[in-house]
Amino acid sequence: MAAPVIIQNRISREEYVQVVEKLRQHILRGDCYEINYCQEFFTESADPDPLDLYRALAAISPSPFSAFYSVDDHFLLCSSPERYLKRTGDSILSQPIKGTAARDLGSAVNDDLLRIGLATSEKDKAENVMVVDLVRNDLSKICETDTVFVSELFGIYSFPQVHQMISTIVGKPRPELYWTDMISQTFPMGSMTGAPKKRVLELVEKYEKSKRGLFSGALGYEPNRDFDFNVVIRSLFYNRSNHYMAYFAGSGITFNSDPEMEYEECVLKVAAFTKIINPSRET
Repeated sequence: MAAPVIIQNRISREEYVQVVEKLRQHILRGDCYEINYCQEFFTESADPDPLDLYRALAAISPSPFSAFYSVDDHFLLCSSPERYLKRTGDSILSQPIKGTAARDLGSAVNDDLLRIGLATSEKDKAENVMVVDLVRNDLSKICETDTVFVSELFGIYSFPQVHQMISTIVGKPRPELYWTDMISQTFPMGSMTGAPKKRVLELVEKYEKSKRGLFSGALGYEPNRDFDFNVVIRSLFYNRSNHYMAYFAGSGITFNSDPEMEYEECVLKVAAFTKIINPSRET
C-alpha cells in the first residue's frame, strides 16, 4: 500500500480564527461589509496521474462547471458548482454562490432539514444579498440602462457534497462591448471578494497567507459572441515538475460570522479532495 499523502494547512486553525476576528473588527469599523477569506491546504510530495485523479473527483463530486485543464506541467482539476458570467445572445447572467450547508445522504429526512436550514438562515441570506448587490453593480457597468435585475434570489441547489444558496442576476449587454471588456469590467467576481470590492482586495492581500493564483479566477469558452465562464473553486492545482499540489477553501465573513463555524465550512468544501487523495484512509 502506498504511503498516505500528508496534507498540510498553510495556517493553523487557531491562526484562522484569529484572522477572522480581525476581519470582524474591520467590518465593525466600516472598512467593509463582507469579505471572502481563503486558506490553502497543500502537499509537496504529490505524484498522481492528474487525469485519473480528475476522474475520481468527477465521480465523487460531479458539478455543472467542472473542467480539466493543463499547461505544460501545470494542471487544474476543477469541480466548480458556480457560474461567473454567461452571455447568450442579448442576455447576460451571473450566478453568485453564498451560503453552504452539509448534506446527509444517509437520511433523506435529515438532508431535507439541512436544506431547509440553509434556506431559512438569516446569516446566509444576508451574505448572499450583499453579493447580489455587488454583482448588480458590476453588471450595470456592462449592460444597458435599467436592464439589470435579479431573476432568482436565494435559490437552494443540492450537489453531492453540499447544499448551496445561489442567486441569479441578468441584464442586456451593451452591444459595443467585446467579451473581454465584459470580463475585465466585472472581474474579480463578487462571490470571491466581498464589498466594497476595492477595500476587500486590499484586506485579502494583507491577511491571506497564500497567493490565490488561478483559484477564484475563471475558466470558460467563447465560441462566438456568446461565452460561458465558471468560478474556479473546489479545485485541485498540481505542478508535476515539483510535486506541489494544493487546494483552497474560503467563506464569506460578516460581522455575525462564527470563526469556528467558518473554519468548518472550509473543511466541508474540500472534503472531496481528502477522499480522493487518500482514498483508503478514513476522513
